[in-house]
Amino acid sequence: MEEILRHLNSLWTLSFKNLINVLDILLVAYVIYRLLSLIRGSRAWRIMGGILIFIVALVASSAFGMESLHWVLDKATLLAPVALVILLLPELRQTLEGFGKLRIWTQIAGERSIEPGTIEEIVKAVSYFRGQRIGALIVIELGPPLDSIVSNGIHIDAEVSAPLLESIFYEGNPLHDGAVVIRGDVLVAAACRLPLSDNPRVDAMLHMRHRAALGITEEMDCLAVVVSEERGSIGLARDGHLTIIESPSDLRELLTANLRPESNGKNRKKEEPSADVA
Repeated sequence: MEEILRHLNSLWTLSFKNLINVLDILLVAYVIYRLLSLIRGSRAWRIMGGILIFIVALVASSAFGMESLHWVLDKATLLAPVALVILLLPELRQTLEGFGKLRIWTQIAGERSIEPGTIEEIVKAVSYFRGQRIGALIVIELGPPLDSIVSNGIHIDAEVSAPLLESIFYEGNPLHDGAVVIRGDVLVAAACRLPLSDNPRVDAMLHMRHRAALGITEEMDCLAVVVSEERGSIGLARDGHLTIIESPSDLRELLTANLRPESNGKNRKKEEPSADVA
């Protein structure tokens, strides 16, 4: 204990090595925090509880001289790394996929331009779906292309327009049961199958369309606009979080903020009065 306190006190001395040590500690703390945030409320949390019980049993069996039990538990630790990878495979995959959603990849590849007219066409279509109680699911790429999703749908490659979206999600259209994927100003595919969210914290009242919107945004860098055919409600999903939209005008503002942030900033600057004006 005294050695630990002495080492911590030495960190207050200003030096390059101490700065590296402090940075090292902060990075480890951040990684632990992110891991705990990731598994909180999921089945991985229960797995971690089981691991804790296993460690307690291992230490207790050694302390109380239970040689047979300790031998069995000690040998089981040899398989622990492989068992953890197998048990936590979905969470590990989600963590690694998160690196693909970092904005740095978008900056390297160049941000995809989306015109205000495209946003307006999406809002018009969603407003129509809401009024007619037509279910719809629109996925808009933000980062790397969603090729794996596009490949399981029907290729369209047409300019985004409200009539096109309305015709696709018309109940009599064979393409209505699925999602459309928009890349820039082009609707690239329809009738696409999306992964469903298996997050246990998701509201049990949400149906498959909403779970699909959450699932695709958990795994890939995109937005998902979802319209409920039962309630006529509008939802916007990003990074595994669903926001209920009150009106089409609110949807327009959120889409503009997410798809054209530089334009949104310019508009705010224009609205701000100059400090030099008397």
